Amino acid sequence: MHRTTEQHHPIDRLYRSLEPEDTSTAVSVIVKLRGETCDIDCPHCYEKRKEVPGGARIRPDQIGQLARLFRGRPLAVELHGGEPLTAGREAIAEVLCELAAQPQVVRVSMQTNGVQLDGQWLDLFDELCPGLQIGISLDGDAQGNAWRIGYDGEPVYPRVAAALELLAERGRKGGVITTVTPAVLARAEQVLDHLAAFEAVNAVSFVPCFDSTIRRSTAIRARRIPVSRLLQQAALSGDDGPAWAIHPDEYAEFVLAATAHWISAGHFTRIKLEPAVSTIRRLRGLGSGFCHFSDLKCDHVFTLYPDNRFGSCDELPWPQARLTQIDEVTGQDELARLQQGSLLLNQGKALMAKCAGCDYRSSCGGGCIATRWRQDPAADGDAYCDYRMRMVDGIAALLAQPANPEGVWCQTLRWQPRTPNSMRDVSAFTARWDNPAAARAEVRLYASEHGNINTVGLPGVHEADDLDPAHPKWREAIEPQVWPLVDALTTGWGLITYDSCQGHQYGGLDLAPAELRVGLLPRDRAEYARTAAALCRAATAAEVPGGIEVRVARSELACETSGTTVPVLDLSLHPDHQQDWDAYFTNLDTASRALAAALTAENPAGTTCACPLPAPAAKDRAVAG
Repeated sequence: MHRTTEQHHPIDRLYRSLEPEDTSTAVSVIVKLRGETCDIDCPHCYEKRKEVPGGARIRPDQIGQLARLFRGRPLAVELHGGEPLTAGREAIAEVLCELAAQPQVVRVSMQTNGVQLDGQWLDLFDELCPGLQIGISLDGDAQGNAWRIGYDGEPVYPRVAAALELLAERGRKGGVITTVTPAVLARAEQVLDHLAAFEAVNAVSFVPCFDSTIRRSTAIRARRIPVSRLLQQAALSGDDGPAWAIHPDEYAEFVLAATAHWISAGHFTRIKLEPAVSTIRRLRGLGSGFCHFSDLKCDHVFTLYPDNRFGSCDELPWPQARLTQIDEVTGQDELARLQQGSLLLNQGKALMAKCAGCDYRSSCGGGCIATRWRQDPAADGDAYCDYRMRMVDGIAALLAQPANPEGVWCQTLRWQPRTPNSMRDVSAFTARWDNPAAARAEVRLYASEHGNINTVGLPGVHEADDLDPAHPKWREAIEPQVWPLVDALTTGWGLITYDSCQGHQYGGLDLAPAELRVGLLPRDRAEYARTAAALCRAATAAEVPGGIEVRVARSELACETSGTTVPVLDLSLHPDHQQDWDAYFTNLDTASRALAAALTAENPAGTTCACPLPAPAAKDRAVAG
């Protein structure tokens, strides 16, 4: 059993090691049909930065070697480059025939710049691989494609757009990969609309260009320097990295704006948008096939070059990512040992070490190690993690209040699901709250010596009966120190509270201290949007003592009767990272009163929160062309 991830890295749920005996988990192999050879010369191309001579072609026997290496395991193959179509029809036909002969190959896809794609190519694909999934590299509209150029420096956008039109004429669908550079910043809606206007496009993936570490131009083997490389050299003349690079917070804003528009414009009905869809799936507790959100990361992604180089993901730095030669490895046991001994892969896992204790690990999935490398974590602190959390928070807001997308820009409310967090019958509780004439059942109220009020009178998390203000024991059921907040939110704001806790220190017990909190159950999405904005304003205005912070969290409440979940909001007081729990409880009463006063001064009207809208990206940032 190869359990090195579990033994040496506490991230086995985020990064799974290759287990040779596992015959159910697929691996992905990126087949570089022509290595880095390409018919265009994008300055930001990571493949050409590897500076390995190209020209050779993948042979059918190498595909057979792949199948033998991963015998008994599902295999997903992506034909890639450089530009795969430069291999020529005969060579690609032989490769497709070999792939068709391997029953374990469950998916074949091709990522192309589309420049050479024509009717003859599509005829070939229809004949030999009708299920071939075609992806086109297109950075939005003509302006967005400023960095996709030929060796002559001229834009290739018109030819790529023509390829998408051809796909539509042939009744084919395809995905588009769009690299987010300064050429598209602050134009997410316009760029998405442009891509959606292509009938063939059924998926769009926005990928970040975090190239802040790039400081030198790609090597040139030709005697004459092509115009494209002169443009690249000019783009590298600044002190802040390449002119095509963006910062993680810019990418987060772009993705959130695109996702909000994807929903409001109705594009979600026919276009899969990444990373939005994978984020939504993780927020819903579902898995994702996108390795940035999955535990099948670098140990389950391989790259094969024409010269038999075989290694991990092509986006990782090479030659460090190289593991072996395909004709020298005998089986998956040996491959797993090579992975275990890879300095690069082990360093990559180390980058994810803090993910194990992160509150966002279940929604973020740990992200992409190769992207982390390019972002240069040593120089930019937690910028990568900050963008991932910001993206999750914003998309969680869109899910909860799709009709009020301005909530995506609130940076006060964070996605912090609570476990456990359930109620026997949410609908019945809500209906009873709003009907004072409804019958109220007897409840069990017992207090622990630490002040907990629940059905058993014990400290810690235990079942508590669900009461409403019309119940005769309503006031008795609320712990005293949290009552001012509960009263302000129920009497003053007219909201439903589904949970509350005054905070407990649990001295002498083996229990973690509990913070003061109130859980709010909005009646509908409109009330949710108003409440979220008002809580942001109140939290911002509250003058709580230093060392204590007000947190407002988005979460979900599970209904045990129906098996469904509803969006809820949690308001709480926490010690900040510089204060211990003793000081927290010393100042908690003062903080609670200050927060109650801020709540009393507010009301849940309107959906504008206290957070500023993002500043538009500078329109004059230099681009190629």
